[in-house]
Amino acid sequence: MSPKHAIDEPTDAATGPDPAAPNPTEPAPPNPTEPAALDATEPAPPADPAVPVARLRSDRGRTTTLPVRPEQPDAVEARRITATVRRTDIFAAIGAAVAALSVTTLLYTQLAPFDGVLGFVVIAYLAFLGFYGLLVSLDEDGPAVRDRLVGAVVHSLGFLVLAVLTLVVLYTFAEGWKPLTHLNFFTEDMSITGPLEPLTQGGALHAIVGTLQQIALALLFTVPLAVICAVFLSEIPGRLSRLVRTIAEAMTALPSIVAGLFIYATVILALGYRHSSFATSLAISVMMLPIIIRAADVVIRLVPGNLREAALALGASQWRTVWHVVLPTARSGLTTAVILGTARGIGETSPVLLTAGGATSINLNPFEGWNNSLPLVTYSLTRSPEESFIVRGFGTAATLMMLVLLLFVLARLVGGRGPGQLGRGQLRRRARESARDVTRYARRAGRSASYPAGPPPAPAGADQLRDHVVSTPEKENRDG
Repeated sequence: MSPKHAIDEPTDAATGPDPAAPNPTEPAPPNPTEPAALDATEPAPPADPAVPVARLRSDRGRTTTLPVRPEQPDAVEARRITATVRRTDIFAAIGAAVAALSVTTLLYTQLAPFDGVLGFVVIAYLAFLGFYGLLVSLDEDGPAVRDRLVGAVVHSLGFLVLAVLTLVVLYTFAEGWKPLTHLNFFTEDMSITGPLEPLTQGGALHAIVGTLQQIALALLFTVPLAVICAVFLSEIPGRLSRLVRTIAEAMTALPSIVAGLFIYATVILALGYRHSSFATSLAISVMMLPIIIRAADVVIRLVPGNLREAALALGASQWRTVWHVVLPTARSGLTTAVILGTARGIGETSPVLLTAGGATSINLNPFEGWNNSLPLVTYSLTRSPEESFIVRGFGTAATLMMLVLLLFVLARLVGGRGPGQLGRGQLRRRARESARDVTRYARRAGRSASYPAGPPPAPAGADQLRDHVVSTPEKENRDG
């Protein structure tokens, strides 16, 4: 044995080695209580012949089976499919749809005297659910079948809502497309246009101007009040906040005609204020305010509490925390709340009917004189028996939808950025402040360079003056 592997063992020089001690060079006798150990050179055959193994002997004579890794690298693992929709589900849905249409067509044409498109759709849908459940039950058990049926119902209802919305939009544009192709529809009003005039005369400019005036004033009144109220509800909990939240939730179900009557009785009759866009904006604000309050309250409460705690821990007051932390974090959600309120207010007709007056010419003064709006013009023109007025009414409805889409895009561009995302102006402002900081640091470094040994020397008697100013406990701590 080499000296590197030699083991120093104490021996008795007088007696010598014990003859009864086992010789390490000889193999140990087998233990009848333990199973016979296999040699590492003779591994037992594994359970799977394709997996090589190795047998290792431990100090106690026991063996451990270890897999031998192959020399070549592992093969690329097959990509797992995590999609919830399987190919069999698609085949089952297609087969159920074909079977439902076939059975319903046979029922309507050969077996029963049924008629009507709505009945055909309802029977075909019920037959589709039945066939789909039958096909799924061939491969799945009871809970899986119910899950598939509920999923089919939910997806079909979502598709129904989308289809109805698409149908309304397409029908409105299809019926009102003719006046939209004429430029005068956006540049003229209806002051000198009669029922028999062609579409090349008259337009909806007065309604567009009135709608923009009313919704702008309503947003000017509503957004600050709604945001302040939402901050109060979320940041200052208590009995009063619960009362205000209850009133705001109850006002969301307020009929629009009631809001119009309230402004008509208080502003126009009691205060003597005439019909105008200002009075209409007040009625629209009554409808928009509870919606924006509820949506903004939910959004502000979703702001993580650790952000508030961090700002308060740094010494910021509560109002500065709300202004610099809470509101910027909830900016995207607040924008959505404003959009929801705007969509509710811009389409109201009853408050406008009671407070605007229904002018046919442009009025650029929102505080005096009668005015009009796109919903009210749509309501008035579609009630006319003349075909040209009905087409103009659909044209104003399409213009209203385009205006709502434009306001939605503008609101997303203004406040749709997420938390921490800066605009172009904010990025330029940050760059200017960083440049000023760099200049200030360089100036400070230049002043420090004029004193190579450190800061400028203190004037004579500074230590005595500092000792005199410092309190006794602080002086003891400093000296000791």
